[in-house]
Amino acid sequence: MPSELTVTDPPAPPAVNPDTPPPARPHRRLLIALAAAWLVPAVAYPLHLAWLLPPLVLLATASLLRGGRTLLDRLMLAVLLLVGATTIAGLLFSVWPWGLHPVAVTGAALTALTLIAAATGRRPTLPRPGWTDLLPIVATVATVGYLTLPWLRASTLAGRLSLLALGEDNFRHVALVDAIGRHGGYVFLDPAGSRDDIVSLLVRYPQGWHFTTALLDAHLRSATGTPSGVSSLTHYGWWCFATLGLLVLTLFWAAQRLSGPQHPLHRVVLTIVIGALVLGSQLPRLLIAGYPSEVLGLALAVGLTALVVRPLAGNREQLVMLGALLTGIGFTYYLYLPPAGLLVLGWLIAHRRELTQVRRTLLGVGLLTALLAPLPLLLGILGAGQTEALDAKAGPELAEAWHALLGLTPIVLIGLVIQARRADRAWRRHLAAVLVAVGFALAIALANIVAGVQPAYYFMKGTHLALVGLIVGTAALVRLLPVPSGGERGVRAAAIPALAAALAVLTVVTLCGLTGWRGSVLVVDKQSWTQLWVRHSVDKPSRVAQVCAAAYRRHPVQPGTVTVVLDRGGYRGYVESICLSALQGTTAQTEGAIYLPMFEEPERTRKILRGARGPIRLLISDPSAQRRVDKLLTRYPELRPRVTTVPMIIKY
Repeated sequence: MPSELTVTDPPAPPAVNPDTPPPARPHRRLLIALAAAWLVPAVAYPLHLAWLLPPLVLLATASLLRGGRTLLDRLMLAVLLLVGATTIAGLLFSVWPWGLHPVAVTGAALTALTLIAAATGRRPTLPRPGWTDLLPIVATVATVGYLTLPWLRASTLAGRLSLLALGEDNFRHVALVDAIGRHGGYVFLDPAGSRDDIVSLLVRYPQGWHFTTALLDAHLRSATGTPSGVSSLTHYGWWCFATLGLLVLTLFWAAQRLSGPQHPLHRVVLTIVIGALVLGSQLPRLLIAGYPSEVLGLALAVGLTALVVRPLAGNREQLVMLGALLTGIGFTYYLYLPPAGLLVLGWLIAHRRELTQVRRTLLGVGLLTALLAPLPLLLGILGAGQTEALDAKAGPELAEAWHALLGLTPIVLIGLVIQARRADRAWRRHLAAVLVAVGFALAIALANIVAGVQPAYYFMKGTHLALVGLIVGTAALVRLLPVPSGGERGVRAAAIPALAAALAVLTVVTLCGLTGWRGSVLVVDKQSWTQLWVRHSVDKPSRVAQVCAAAYRRHPVQPGTVTVVLDRGGYRGYVESICLSALQGTTAQTEGAIYLPMFEEPERTRKILRGARGPIRLLISDPSAQRRVDKLLTRYPELRPRVTTVPMIIKY
């Protein structure tokens, strides 16, 4: 009897007489399909229906895949494949003359799918939906929908800016998505041409998430670019929620895939446990602090781990998926590329004999992945010196990283070790994957210690990778719960399993702080990150949000003039200026006056006045800032001709 991993290629097609002319009908169908690939987007775009094109490409891709048993399996594989493929196709879209235009992008995608279907002989087909598909989707909607409540309550610009200002990185991500939309592709491919669109420190930042978002947003708007301003900011917020939703759905899907066939009671318990761990851990902080690239990187890493742990039946499809996911991780959040590459290498070694049957696919996918996956990493290291960030300091959230790592790891490892004794080798593989993720985080900590600093920012990022692996690994603990037995005694026999399941759910929900009886054991403060976010008041926006919103409404861009906001403190004015420049699309022009190495006043204001070239407009939002400027202009009277001060006092 063949093992679970035995793969057999389809039988060779019957020999064809070379003298027999090929049938005309298949060629005719191919020509019709190729024409439809361009006709459909060409009709949808002027009708403002381009937002339907990405779902169409998703369904078409899913219908040509053959991995997975359920409809959710097929759709998840298609989503993960398309994300990775989009980061690769972005290299082409960035240099061809049509940029991110929905007709060109969708036409090219459907053409490629049509040719693949013709070459492989596959006909579009999808599995029938089942209730097991619905459970993770409903749980994802409930989890992420709960987190959208403050965003829905914030009906004003200042209210939404107040939420985004909780993490200043949000404004840089808004600006980068906007720049890619206006530039029509990756800005790192044209540093000189994009210099007027984006601040220099983001030119070589990993742009996989930003490119994918700009591309989808272009379809959503039925336009070729992403306009700046309030609309851009609002769309950015929703794309952040969508990215978090992808991560949460991937966690539910990966846990079910790891567990394999299971009792409905186990499915329900596993879904609740994962949802509780998501809401009670540091994962919501990724939304608050503005880390969408990391969120997408984690989703791709979870998907890759799921395929290494329980591979697809076809090696060709498995290789394509792993190559696309590795490249997607490299373009999105390359910190996770080493552990992901190690997992793929382990799978390749374990299946080296089977892979001899698909040498051409292995060579082609392997070469393309080896060339493209490390490209953003090399650009960041060689062109931007991004290795210096490994020593970046972390805040009090660092203690939470240790909480999650030291608290969850022993418990989940016990469950995985117990399950690893079973015949299903997926448990042993996931155990190895968790050890790789935990070891990667500890390796970063060791590197920090050797460098003479405490484990800091990127150690915390490494623990996030370990955290999602541990969350999926809780499937091993849920499988230890008893299940109801059948027969006439089924009702009585169901009492003990139901009680055990209820007790397990109550324990996890309580420890994650969702009952309100106590705080989550995975965070330091009594209030979890979910509670901090959902309870955040948007009725009275923060001062930063009010100042930024007022400046955007009252003072539009003046071409050739650098606009900077000055407030009582240097850091506050810095965040307000970043916010305003993101809304106005002037991050490149204001770079020299915003990104300064000090926040102490009046030295920061002096640097702004002395360092800025050309006319500069100072929006004064606090009387103390006006006094600072008056003293400096008295001290340096030669600056007066090019400095304009605009009182904009905001009482808070």
